[in-house]
Amino acid sequence: MRRNAWPALAGVLATAFGVALAELLAAATRPQAGPLVAVGGAVIDAAPTPVKEFAVRTLGTHDKPVLLATIGLALLLFTALIGVLSVRRRWVAVAGAALFGLAGAVAAALRPAAAGYDVVPSIVGAAVAGGTLLFLLHRSFRPDPAEPVRTGFDRRALLRAAAVVAGGSVVAGGTSEVVKRVRGGAVTRSRAALRLPAPADPAKPLPTGTAPGFVTANADFYRVDTALTVPSIDVASWRLRVHGMVGREAEFSMDDLLARPLIERDVTLNCVSNEVGGRYIGTARWLGVPLAPLLRELGVEPGADQVVARSADGMTIGTPVETVLDGRDTMLCVGMNGEPLPLEHGFPVRMLTPGLYGYAGACKWLTEIELTTFAAFDAYWVRRKWGARGPVKTASRIDRPAPFAKLTAGTLTVAGVAWAQGRGITSVEVRVDDRPWVKADLLPAPSSDTWVQWRYDWPATAGLHTLSVRATDGTGAVQTEQRATPFPDGATGWHTITATVD
Repeated sequence: MRRNAWPALAGVLATAFGVALAELLAAATRPQAGPLVAVGGAVIDAAPTPVKEFAVRTLGTHDKPVLLATIGLALLLFTALIGVLSVRRRWVAVAGAALFGLAGAVAAALRPAAAGYDVVPSIVGAAVAGGTLLFLLHRSFRPDPAEPVRTGFDRRALLRAAAVVAGGSVVAGGTSEVVKRVRGGAVTRSRAALRLPAPADPAKPLPTGTAPGFVTANADFYRVDTALTVPSIDVASWRLRVHGMVGREAEFSMDDLLARPLIERDVTLNCVSNEVGGRYIGTARWLGVPLAPLLRELGVEPGADQVVARSADGMTIGTPVETVLDGRDTMLCVGMNGEPLPLEHGFPVRMLTPGLYGYAGACKWLTEIELTTFAAFDAYWVRRKWGARGPVKTASRIDRPAPFAKLTAGTLTVAGVAWAQGRGITSVEVRVDDRPWVKADLLPAPSSDTWVQWRYDWPATAGLHTLSVRATDGTGAVQTEQRATPFPDGATGWHTITATVD
């Protein structure tokens, strides 16, 4: 086993050098073309829905680093095996490198927003990895199959060559990070320099009586998307193209958008992957251009029933035309909680449609809007069998006390939020164990497009207790008890927790 460790090390070092150079090449041109990101994106696209949901539910915002680390580990194990097999069969090194390059190039070429150049980093990285492995083996191992490996092995020669390769990997990897930081710094400066005008139609102050936490800070706002690298978009060169079933196609710069009347609204946004009682939901004060007037100016052709928004990373989000034109404040957002959109939340422009889950109305890093039909085009998540229209379901959540909390007997505050964007919440009820439902107090909310905070004073007695919550929306519909997973159109069920009172 020990004699195989050295050629395995040679395979790992050669691949590390190839990947580092490929990532450096991608960082200097198109970061999304790096082999790890390209293969990671392909894995995300190909993963079955239950796997995606498990990753989001279990790993949260750590799902992307874990995926990249897993791909890296699998690659290292593969290349270690290639190194061992190549001691006696040099063609294995060539074949392994070719397979590595082909996988990266195909993955990059098939990404939704791929450019012709995107295959280059993987091909170059594979050629470097294969050549480096042959170099290490040539310096350290005799290729004669009749010669036992250990008698043909020159450890010192391998260590000297490996040190050179390892040094090259460190330099390439470090330079890649520097390039990424420089590019990211340019976008950060572009964002910092952006001056957002005051809204022509500002949001009203939050009603007196809202509790702390009604608005979610940008740093705490949930993030769920498929982007392994946050797109770096320069405001000066950004353009939004509007085309398809419109009377007149048009292209807008950021200056064009900011010259239009802006609106400011408090809106709650939630992800369809949110489990019952989950945290993939938040409320922010958004600033943006109302989309309906813009589309009416261009002219929506009869028969168009879907707005397809496209992201800089190739994501497609399909939104019903009726939800854009029915009077709700669908907007092209440029600001979030008093500042330009954070990079992770769609800078410079994202779409937001109140009353729809994010996957059906909130495209980040927006670059294109196409008017079309649901019959003609299936957006990214619809192709994966999620519901096409994505209306938010009535839901509620207990935030206090925490699940499995240990409490002291007496009057305790049970509190949380409830939401039914577009319909509003008219009542929230709490049940303790199997007792009758009791109405909670609703705190003020600015509009039906936000969640509602609620509170209930619970006369808690000693023992183990189960607390449940349900909401009634503005149509009179009571939140269903029936449990359903997020797939295919949002989770349902009452949020229930247990707590021990001493």
